[in-house]
Amino acid sequence: MEFYSPTRGKLSFEAVFEDIGTYSGENPEDKYKLIIGTDSHAYTRKSVVFVTAIIIHRIGKGGRFYYRKQRTRYMESLRQRIYYETFLSLEVAAKITEKLAENGAAELNVEIHLDVGEKGETREIIKEVVGMVIGSGYHARIKPESYGATTIADRFTH
Repeated sequence: MEFYSPTRGKLSFEAVFEDIGTYSGENPEDKYKLIIGTDSHAYTRKSVVFVTAIIIHRIGKGGRFYYRKQRTRYMESLRQRIYYETFLSLEVAAKITEKLAENGAAELNVEIHLDVGEKGETREIIKEVVGMVIGSGYHARIKPESYGATTIADRFTH
């Protein structure tokens, strides 16, 4: 699993995890949120680009992010794309929480930001994907609070 950081360049998952630890260790008295969000963009019935972002947010004082970009076959169904976005976010969240537990930092608050909201086509599947996230043990955020997916990941889908 390879990620890219605007400040650090190409990083392995292990390097991302180390960088998150270094960043949060700089100011250990501050509060942090670990956010994971995925967005996608379909290209002319040929393929879909999925971008999963990991954000370490130092609350009230900025943050740092990393993203992973994948291209897959075209998916006609918006529902299928949203499910896959949720799956990709949960996959990364599971790897991160496993590493956090190994390193004694399991108390870090992990949120999954979903690209769904009360307005638009995705309103019909909010309960389903939020249920997937909560059932997996994470906090779920939807639009307009899901900036990890709708702003950060979205920026790199093009």
